[in-house]
Amino acid sequence: MRNVLIIENNIEKYSQWMKDRLLEVGVSEHIASIINFFIHLAVCLLFLFIVGYLLLRIFRKLINTLSKKNKNNFQKHLQGTGFSKYLAYLIPTLIISSLASKLFISYPSIAKILVIFFNISASILFILVIGSVLKSVENYLRTIPRLKDKPLQSYTQVLSIFVWGVGLMALINYVAGGDKITFAGLSAASAVLLLVFKDTILGFVASIQISVNDIVRIGDWIEFTKYGADGFVINISLATVTVENWDKTYSTVPTYSLISDSFKNWRGIYDNQGRRIKRSIYIKQSSIRFVDEKDLDRFKKIERVRSYINHRQLDIDRYNQAINADKSIVVNGRNQTNIGIFKKYVETYLKEQTSLNFDLLCLARSLAPTEHGVPLEIYCFSKRTAFVEYEAIQGMIFDHITAAAEHFDLEIFEIPSGKDIQRLYST
Repeated sequence: MRNVLIIENNIEKYSQWMKDRLLEVGVSEHIASIINFFIHLAVCLLFLFIVGYLLLRIFRKLINTLSKKNKNNFQKHLQGTGFSKYLAYLIPTLIISSLASKLFISYPSIAKILVIFFNISASILFILVIGSVLKSVENYLRTIPRLKDKPLQSYTQVLSIFVWGVGLMALINYVAGGDKITFAGLSAASAVLLLVFKDTILGFVASIQISVNDIVRIGDWIEFTKYGADGFVINISLATVTVENWDKTYSTVPTYSLISDSFKNWRGIYDNQGRRIKRSIYIKQSSIRFVDEKDLDRFKKIERVRSYINHRQLDIDRYNQAINADKSIVVNGRNQTNIGIFKKYVETYLKEQTSLNFDLLCLARSLAPTEHGVPLEIYCFSKRTAFVEYEAIQGMIFDHITAAAEHFDLEIFEIPSGKDIQRLYST
């Protein structure tokens, strides 16, 4: 305290000495006061920038030294958020704020304005210091594997809004003369905040629910048709979720919509190591028929169904003999069909594919007939979930099945084109 009084007395003596020197050289008292004021103001600003610059270098060197000794690298994240810069200029601003009233003692009205200005500047710098610490904590937590996919930015933004809100209310209270903010004023401010930050509040609530219920993580592939989003989540903030689409465009989805609307999350295909293949080929209905002995002998040459045909035909013959079926008419009793044998062929072929995940469902099934024929659906799961590999596996399977269908006397349905019609008329 004694040192502070000595400094203030020296400032007063210096101020008066400077004014006396100007008067001695013949400058009028009014002009001397103006020059003296600007000299003091220049000294303050010069002190601010010089001390701030020196402290900035010191803080950066200190943080770099600590970063080399400490393996968690939290100090490195502090460096990237402007912590050193804000703190370096906060200290000289506080010093000038405490000495401004004495430094400009000859100008009490201006001194009061300058004190308020430097106090406000110091408060803003202090808020920025807190904000940089919060951002540094967020960046550091993202380096922890179990937290990197959590919506940390949402929580940081909420804390930052709270700090700025408290800081601004304190500044308004200070500028207003230090009067206590009334309950009515707080109520009015709350109403305005609720109106202005409605989406922010909803986003904060949604962020908590998303995190607690593990609805969406950073890195998840989501499909949200309503907002045209189909790709990977790259950021979850307080108000929006940013999605990088497959075509390398970006879509923003309101955070609250992730709990209020329906969307598709493809995370399961990575967790279960299986991406579903569900596609059909359409068999022309007129090509589906019962098979006779000649057909069976021909189909037995196909290795994938030879064993099935033998066992199946043995069961059919026993059943027909047991009921004494009249096989002069083919529809009597039980019979094999070319599409039934083909389905077994497809199932056997699928089981040979090492690229499929057989811990999950794998089958070939006939669906309800349509105007395009009988859909033969392949339902299985690829081990490979990456787009290029998945499409290659799916393409390979359907290329083979489409080519194999004619060996079972089955035709793939296709709507006639213009050339087909021309060929028909030409014949």
